Amino acid sequence: MAKLKLKGKDLRAIGYPESPVISLAMGLMEKHYRHSSAGEALKILGDVKERPADYLGHEVLGRIAEALLPKAEPEGAAVALNGTGVNFSIFGSEGIEQGALSQMNTAVRLPVAVAGALMPDAHSGYGLPIGGVLATRNAVIPYGVGVDIGCRMCLSVFDIDPKELGARPQQFAKAIQENTLFGSGGQFTRAEEHEVLESPLFSEIALLKGLHARAWKQLGTSGSGNHFVEFGVVSVAAFDPVLAVPAGNYLGLLSHSGSRALGANVANHFTKVAKDKRRLPPEAANLAWLDLDEQEGQEYWLAMNLAGDYASACHHVIHEKMAKALGRRPLRRVENHHNFAWKELWEGAEVIVHRKGATPAGAGVLGIIPGSMTAPGFIVKGKGEAASVNSAAHGAGRRMSRTAALQSISEAALREQLQREGVTLLGGGLDEAPMAYKDIHSVMKAQRALVDVVGTFQPRIVRMDGAPPKPWMKKKGDAVLGE
Repeated sequence: MAKLKLKGKDLRAIGYPESPVISLAMGLMEKHYRHSSAGEALKILGDVKERPADYLGHEVLGRIAEALLPKAEPEGAAVALNGTGVNFSIFGSEGIEQGALSQMNTAVRLPVAVAGALMPDAHSGYGLPIGGVLATRNAVIPYGVGVDIGCRMCLSVFDIDPKELGARPQQFAKAIQENTLFGSGGQFTRAEEHEVLESPLFSEIALLKGLHARAWKQLGTSGSGNHFVEFGVVSVAAFDPVLAVPAGNYLGLLSHSGSRALGANVANHFTKVAKDKRRLPPEAANLAWLDLDEQEGQEYWLAMNLAGDYASACHHVIHEKMAKALGRRPLRRVENHHNFAWKELWEGAEVIVHRKGATPAGAGVLGIIPGSMTAPGFIVKGKGEAASVNSAAHGAGRRMSRTAALQSISEAALREQLQREGVTLLGGGLDEAPMAYKDIHSVMKAQRALVDVVGTFQPRIVRMDGAPPKPWMKKKGDAVLGE
């Protein structure tokens, strides 16, 4: 007897919908009913279509029946986007990719959106673009903050002649190598102590209970992706009363990293909670929010702030170790988060300002905006510009994805760039090469209305992870730990 062979048009003729159930039904029938005639098989399939509930327990036909039954609506409430969004300013629009603009246009259409801005280093991310700023009404968006909660910059300025970097490079390289760890899973066997690990939230919030041990072992580690610890030259052209460092050249220690596994777990857990509570259109799904009046919203807010404190503690541990290795206390320390949400006033009302890959730039607020492993970074003082929601860029911003960088940048080109700029690289791959980033000078030019430059930092000895990026990191363009 010939084996059964069905056609899609035959199933559509008996009322099967144009959906994957047709190929499913054809495959199952041809495998398990291969000795039946086409007529017999279609009669069976017709019965299943008319009475799918009666076949749910059937070993073979139950799969077809399940696919035919209407799917239950998710528990969360469906939420529509506004037809038009709130107005937002774009800085450096000529250097911003379309993907980031589209993501920002979606974000400002959220019903809870109040104000927004896009920084000149912006590029696509998850939910809110990296370089995106969004103010909301009584709502916090986990992916508006990012996966690496509290990712931050920290600069220590030492009263040491920076010429020492050239005279004793091995000593400074050794200090970096011995006083922090790189890599996404890096942990110390002997952990540091810090008051942040004594927070009662580790026992009060269920999610955090299982994260304490790992957070303890990762305290003072630096992660992977675009995170770094580097020595360089700090130059202050003129005395600024807020920076309070006399004009001159100094040895600087600059670090960039975040809250490690603690922040990533908090972000991913509460994003799922937010998505379960609010069903947004597909293009806005990663912008699901939690009201601060809800228990889940309060828990996220507390956990987010704890992750931010933990990120700060990681930097302080690194800088304290380095200061001890150098035998000197820093003259000044400047630091800032750039993946966080703050309660701030906007037009007289309290709002939640999300800065995902954006630097706080309120009037007189100091911050650090790095370039790349060879390009200078800038110590800045905010001007409090309302059009940017008191924000500025958080770096140069990527101009090519990790995949594109790996495919188009050679080892020889990277070595040549490092030699030309006088930079020693410890670790760090082609995906983080300077050529993969935008021109920091163009980025700074695009935000002259947002910040004043009060000092610069020129990298000299740079430590990064150096491990090949994972496939999921290459697809994304920016490391997950950088979000």
